Amino acid sequence: MERIGIRDLRSNAAAVVRRAEAGQRTVVTVGGRPVAQVGPLTSAAVERTFDELAAQGLLIAPRRSGPPNDVTITVWGTLRLDRLLREIRG
Repeated sequence: MERIGIRDLRSNAAAVVRRAEAGQRTVVTVGGRPVAQVGPLTSAAVERTFDELAAQGLLIAPRRSGPPNDVTITVWGTLRLDRLLREIRG
């Protein structure tokens, strides 16, 4: 299994993903310490539904159901985004 530093991963991400598509797994290191792995997806990972992922705790289901609200908001440059979202969400 190949190892690659995070800095090299940033500059060679496309090549690493192509190797993963071909079946190769690559360990990503930060400061020489392994922290992540890039590899091919299994067919089970691709075919899972949102409900299955939420049941496994890998995904948080949305609080609201139905279509999203189309909201147009005029934002001034001094307004913080987190405060604006808190105001919209209630």
